[in-house]
Amino acid sequence: MEQKLSYLREYDKNIKLLTSDEIDKIHKDTIFSTWQEIFKEKDVKKRINLLLSIWEKYLGTELCNTISYLKDHLKDIEIMEVDNSYSILYTIKNSKGEYLYYEGRNPKEEFENEELQKLWKKIPKSIQSFYENMHNGFYYYASESMGLVPFESVTYLGDEDLERNHKINLESSFGFFTNGMGSYVAIDCLNCDNGNATFWSTKIQPKYNIDFWSYVDEWIVIGFES
Repeated sequence: MEQKLSYLREYDKNIKLLTSDEIDKIHKDTIFSTWQEIFKEKDVKKRINLLLSIWEKYLGTELCNTISYLKDHLKDIEIMEVDNSYSILYTIKNSKGEYLYYEGRNPKEEFENEELQKLWKKIPKSIQSFYENMHNGFYYYASESMGLVPFESVTYLGDEDLERNHKINLESSFGFFTNGMGSYVAIDCLNCDNGNATFWSTKIQPKYNIDFWSYVDEWIVIGFES
């Protein structure tokens, strides 16, 4: 535990991992009641299974590879507090024996993205469901990448270079997934039927008409194994 906390505090000195008693004292409107119920379970494996059942309920098809990987490699889940904000910390041991820490932010957090909020109801329902029922972002803790980023970090492509011709409207496009190296899986709110998305990069030509969840699911698993 101390080694884990020492690592986490390299990125934020105010991090605290909560005990079950401390979780019980969190105001009921601050986090989902299901989180509190999950963390009342003393057995880690049962706790993990309860959480992954929620993943399966909302995105069992869309993130099937991610969920399968977590079933095999997720070793612990804890609630993490930073300055009165709460997240679930996922401790993953990958196939190389390396421990990775992923953060799943609280879906009850304030919606901090003005441009995205204007067009949120035009975003595909499955993406809305993830952010509203699962996590406000799920990503590799150390770099906030290789996953779905929190609202505040969703990239508004309208701020990108508009001099080139593009097959999407950048003014209505947002990057929800980032690999941390200038590439995003982006949704154009005006052209997103059936999960249609774009692999947007600052380095190479965009790839249009990709499936949002297929790319995100594949890239999250790549991140686990990197």
